[in-house]
Amino acid sequence: LALLAMVSRGRLARTWPRREALPRFVLCAIVGHAVHIAAVMGGMSLSTAFSSSLVLMSGPLFTLVILAVLGAELRGQQIAGTLVACAGIGLFLSDKFTGGRITAGYGDLLLILAALCFSLYTVLAQRITKRYGPLIVLSYTLLFSAPPILLVSLPAFLQLDTAKLTPLVYVGMFWALVMSSFLGWMMWGWVNAVRGVARSAPFNYLMPPIAGVSAWLTLGEMFTWLKLLGAAITM
Repeated sequence: LALLAMVSRGRLARTWPRREALPRFVLCAIVGHAVHIAAVMGGMSLSTAFSSSLVLMSGPLFTLVILAVLGAELRGQQIAGTLVACAGIGLFLSDKFTGGRITAGYGDLLLILAALCFSLYTVLAQRITKRYGPLIVLSYTLLFSAPPILLVSLPAFLQLDTAKLTPLVYVGMFWALVMSSFLGWMMWGWVNAVRGVARSAPFNYLMPPIAGVSAWLTLGEMFTWLKLLGAAITM
């Protein structure tokens, strides 16, 4: 909100959504932030990292299905590209399947719900992002989603021993909040408004290869030729 006030040059009140657009803002806040983030966090805590990456990549398929239901005209190239990328992700993670380390269960179900919610948010937010811009949409959807998120997470926060949090944890929280959750979501909204949801959705498939490289650098994850081939197909 402070950034929005600076950008609007003291005319913050003029950025408030119009009455006809307000329900869509609230719906985006609940679906895109409150439910989606809660499902992602819960799913990842119950599942494995590679299983999480795989299940969350069902999002672009949900997006294309939603667009088709709404009557959008999809090109064969978009559908084919998405399916090829999905196959690449499956190949990238196939050694986890063969190794028997993928744990299916409630965590994976929550991650499917998260992928669906993110796809719904992507489609719902496109119209208001074109009208209001990504900064206004993100600012107010975060504002509207904050009360239920704080209410649900307050008991766990009060039990947290902050003295045990290392500086690296705070660095990670800064990255997750400022770089990923704020700047990342704002760029995602802008890209969808400029390029269209159907054209941007398949780029979600870049996340597992990037996550794989990050895991290799930080967690010692080993790369096999199968993983490298899957990453190449996905890109």
